[in-house]
Amino acid sequence: MKSKFILNVTLATSACLLAGAANGGVTVNFVEPEKFTDMPFNSYDKQRVMEDLKKHFDKLGASLMAGQDLKIDVLDIDLAGRIEPNRTTHDLRILRGRADWPAITLRYSLDSQGKSLKSGEDRIFDMSYLSGYNHYNSGENLRYEKQMLDTWFKKTLAASKGGT
Repeated sequence: MKSKFILNVTLATSACLLAGAANGGVTVNFVEPEKFTDMPFNSYDKQRVMEDLKKHFDKLGASLMAGQDLKIDVLDIDLAGRIEPNRTTHDLRILRGRADWPAITLRYSLDSQGKSLKSGEDRIFDMSYLSGYNHYNSGENLRYEKQMLDTWFKKTLAASKGGT
């Protein structure tokens, strides 16, 4: 019984590793993040923003076809809302829906087996970020930026899933 369990765990782990190897990878670089338009002041919060975006790009990249590799260079970030000084230890980000929409500038390339499928540089923004439906819950970090990136990915890269 115990050896059957170990065999099943070993087979499941091997299957996961093979599936991961079959899927392409996502590489995200943050180019000169100290020059980004709007990032938190606290270094821990800055790092968390970059880690959250990296994880989100990884999640989006998981839908790419096997063997496709996505490289993203994040050139600028302007988060939704504006930081207003606060007397507590953390700054307060206020969302007004005026000229405080999220924007991310990036350079990307999608390759498959050494062949370029699509590449470019985009400034992605959502001027109406507060007025539409957002499928991320209100407690989700970077919910407006993630929604905006989902839309960009679907329009820009999901069409390349078939290698066109």
